[in-house]
Amino acid sequence: MNAELEYQLIKSHASELQREAARHRRVREAEKSSRSERRSVFGKRRHES
Repeated sequence: MNAELEYQLIKSHASELQREAARHRRVREAEKSSRSERRSVFGKRRHES
């Protein structure tokens, strides 16, 4: 394979992996924040009773 073509292919693959990793981080952060919000709501209910 042409070295320049191979380099472009590797660069493209690396940027795809970076985009996917960033998306995965955003999903994890959203899950974590929604989990902590739920916990705080239950905590408030428990303390109010």
